[in-house]
Amino acid sequence: MRKTAVVICPGRGTYTKTELGYLAKHKPAVTPFLERLDSRLAALGEPTVSVLDGAASFSLKTHTPGEYASTLIYACSAGDFASINRDKIDIVAITGNSMGWYTTLALGGALDEAGSFSLIHGMGSMMRGGIIGGQLIYPVVDDEWRPSEARANTVAKALLEVQQTPGCEAYPSIHFGGYAIIGGNDAALQRLMKLLPTADDGRYPFILVNHAAFHTPMLAEISERAFAKFGVDLFHAPKIPLIDGRGAIWQPYSTDPASLREYTLGHQVHATYDFSKAVSVALKEFAPDHLILLGPGATSGGAIGQILIENSWLGLGQKADFSARQAQDPFLLAMGRPEQAAVLR
Repeated sequence: MRKTAVVICPGRGTYTKTELGYLAKHKPAVTPFLERLDSRLAALGEPTVSVLDGAASFSLKTHTPGEYASTLIYACSAGDFASINRDKIDIVAITGNSMGWYTTLALGGALDEAGSFSLIHGMGSMMRGGIIGGQLIYPVVDDEWRPSEARANTVAKALLEVQQTPGCEAYPSIHFGGYAIIGGNDAALQRLMKLLPTADDGRYPFILVNHAAFHTPMLAEISERAFAKFGVDLFHAPKIPLIDGRGAIWQPYSTDPASLREYTLGHQVHATYDFSKAVSVALKEFAPDHLILLGPGATSGGAIGQILIENSWLGLGQKADFSARQAQDPFLLAMGRPEQAAVLR
């Protein structure tokens, strides 16, 4: 009997120095897809995903800007998705974090291959030459990944103070498991860096490299441009249920493409993205045997573990429980971890 799984598509920032060469190592079975993707980029005079992935070294300048990173991450996720053995795994739903929503649309059949490239590359290129604002990340859980009311209150108090400071603009951007991601202008983010106490041995707070103020009202202009660029004919009812950044489910036989476009280019762009709720809905509505995290890498695994703990899923109450479960009988299977990916192929 096949096991059921909900697939999770990662967002921006997941292709890092350690993922260089990911496509070459993981994707020999999807060569035709990569060749078509490379051809589309070459026609635009841009570096292909094969060139970026095959670079001698990782570069923030060439690997992290949206116009390059988005398509590269999509290629990695699509390759991983294609390598899942459907004789073993029944994919019952797909969700994603932030940019991962566009990949979710692509893999779930709500976009065809040409439309997937158009939307993912197009949205990634919207701020070419000058991104709008930035993002800061800070933990709201304790060392054992349990929700921390004290840390959540610290973030809320700091955010309120910044929002009341002249010249500062900041908003909740993403609910990312045990992390609050805040989007804002430079003045606001720098103020937050001073207000928030250092946490986790000085690792937090920090500002994400080359990330705009995604999922905040600051991107209202980007939303307007997206509506002007992408018509309703780009979107279709999905072939697999999709879970969006509000926790809403888009079903194959009831999805209105116009409504899907409205959410994708509207709310999804300029309002808070609740990844925690999306995963929670995936657990409670589909009760899968596994969650499958697509690559590149597996950096979202911690946030997903924190969401499992928040929901007391499988009796998990703290980080030690999650780690023990993953070592013995992993519920979360990350394609970026070779030993876990092998189970799915």
